[in-house]
Amino acid sequence: MRQTFTVLLTSLFALTLHAEQPTAQETSTAKHWAQTELFPDGLKQPFSFVLGGKSSDKLLRDWKRTDAVRDLDAQRRERSRTWTDDTSGLQVRLIATEYAGFPVVEWTVWLKNTGTAGTSIIEGLQGLDWNLPSKLDQKLRLHGIRGDTCTAESFKPWTRELKTSAREVFSPPAKGGYASGKSSDGPDGWPYWNLQTPEGGMILAVGWPGQWEAKFERNQDGALHVSAGQQLTHFVLKPGEEIRTPSSTLLFWQGDDMVRGQNLWRSWYIAHVLPRIGGVPQPPTTQVQVGASLATWGNVQAYLDEGIKPDILWRDAGSDSKSTWYPSAGPRKTEWLNTGTWEPDPARYPQGFRPFSDKARANGMQFLLWFEPERVGDPGSWLGKNHPEWLLPGNSAGDVLNLGNPNALKWLIEHIDRMVKVEGLDWYREDLNGDGYATAWRKADAQDRQGITENLHVQGHLTFWDELRRRNPNLRIDSCASGGRRNDLETMRRSVPLLRSDWSVMNFKDAPLQREGNQSQTYGLSSWLPWQGAGVHFTDSYSVRSYYLTGFGMIIPGGWKKTAESIAAVRKGYAECRRIAPLMLGDYFPLTPHSLDTTSWIAWQFQRADLGESVVQAFRRPDAASDTLTVKLHGLVPQQRYEIENLDGGKEVRTGAELMRGYDITLSERPAAAVLVLKAIP
Repeated sequence: MRQTFTVLLTSLFALTLHAEQPTAQETSTAKHWAQTELFPDGLKQPFSFVLGGKSSDKLLRDWKRTDAVRDLDAQRRERSRTWTDDTSGLQVRLIATEYAGFPVVEWTVWLKNTGTAGTSIIEGLQGLDWNLPSKLDQKLRLHGIRGDTCTAESFKPWTRELKTSAREVFSPPAKGGYASGKSSDGPDGWPYWNLQTPEGGMILAVGWPGQWEAKFERNQDGALHVSAGQQLTHFVLKPGEEIRTPSSTLLFWQGDDMVRGQNLWRSWYIAHVLPRIGGVPQPPTTQVQVGASLATWGNVQAYLDEGIKPDILWRDAGSDSKSTWYPSAGPRKTEWLNTGTWEPDPARYPQGFRPFSDKARANGMQFLLWFEPERVGDPGSWLGKNHPEWLLPGNSAGDVLNLGNPNALKWLIEHIDRMVKVEGLDWYREDLNGDGYATAWRKADAQDRQGITENLHVQGHLTFWDELRRRNPNLRIDSCASGGRRNDLETMRRSVPLLRSDWSVMNFKDAPLQREGNQSQTYGLSSWLPWQGAGVHFTDSYSVRSYYLTGFGMIIPGGWKKTAESIAAVRKGYAECRRIAPLMLGDYFPLTPHSLDTTSWIAWQFQRADLGESVVQAFRRPDAASDTLTVKLHGLVPQQRYEIENLDGGKEVRTGAELMRGYDITLSERPAAAVLVLKAIP
């Protein structure tokens, strides 16, 4: 089993790996768009702002302009255009990246005050501001999913018709004086879309770990106006200050197969977004929760004794009987909310975590530690006592550490970097709890500085992560924000989500649709994030298989070694997921409609064309009347013979043509789950 997994990973992590390939026409379309829309010879740019009441289109035509091009590597080329106003000293920089192997263009706009006085008011800053010409009778459809709401409905797919006069507005939740500030939070908070036209379409992503807003507005003449940027910008830029827009990413696809477009996105994501260590993309992982003192090593050894060797030993906020790992004297009843001091509690960890992390690595495992530095929940912490000027009130669960403050940012970088080195951390897990980060940012802004605190904080946070990774090249980052509420593209370039939603945490294990909700989350999120994780709290096969992902772990209430059945279930869960997880980084094909209905089946397929292997997962839900589901598989070679192995026992051989015409999956019990592994054979 371990040898097979290693072979799969060796193939997976070739730097050129991608499954779905673009056509020459798609690549040509992306290049043409970059030349004519992003870097036009004319006046109109696909971004905008207003300076002192004048639009950027009118201003930039009179400013000094310079262009530059450089190769970042064999696959990426950077193009830039800079405009400078000699009178005010305001400098505008458009930085774009084009990809040799994919029809993708992405860019960010930077504004810097190089003058000696404050600028006029800058407002309405949009990183994307573009009109898509279309005829009145052309059908335009917008596809996306919900953001995370810690419910079964999280990541539920949706499709909306963009008819004449249609107006669709998306953002993390914001109402009245409240704004979330978490980039993939709420029903309309997923910052990725697929815009389908009669000829194909384009995928758009907004990268901004803060409060963004995007609009799709169709005019009376049929044209579609698309805009995206930081939701609130109305500020004077002081001398020396620099702000930026969210990143904008466009992927162009052609034809009438939207699933193919999504798989092209997945291929690009794995090749150019998924974080790498030593040039190797993050592999699938398994994990167990630990207390992280040597006195608790017996809990780890119990897994090793049963032949389960997890990749990650995970010390979260509430291990050791719900206790925190750091000293806390805060007022909150829930100890882990009293954040602020990031040092191991000397009473519980007199030698820190290093003895435990050293032993983990000596046994071929990695050590992960939970942090939440942006929320200071303990007013009596070192930060609260010594640097209250760094803290912003307004969040529901404590103050917000202002990472736009250079001194606060420097302190955090040095402090966490020291923890990484001294405690021997392989994974830095960062959470973001409480509601109202953007509320706190906005409360700190004067009337002529609205949006500046958020912009500088977002820059500081990304700088913090980049510097941690630069100083610790083998450090991995896990992104969490009350689950999956900060998974924009800028965040995903630097991290993976080991916990895609808090819906799978222990508090919700008995909630209705817990298993079906996790199945549905896999169904919806897999079109966008090839790498995602969750945890399971059950031992029956239907439940455990509902949580198989590239990041997998089991936490069994009351302990997992009490019965032979439980031990066997845990061993089976880790072994099965370890076997199929590498296949989940190939193309993704939904095989049924999306549904949360317990009377339905749900199924999907992951296809690794480079390996000639696929995995099919199918779930007969508790009230599904039929015991058979017929699925039409995808991505197979018609004349190729495939061995189909049912992980519950039995093998058979079919041709690709037969499997793509229809294959029956029968489950006599309900609820029940099937896992089928297909392999090309001579």
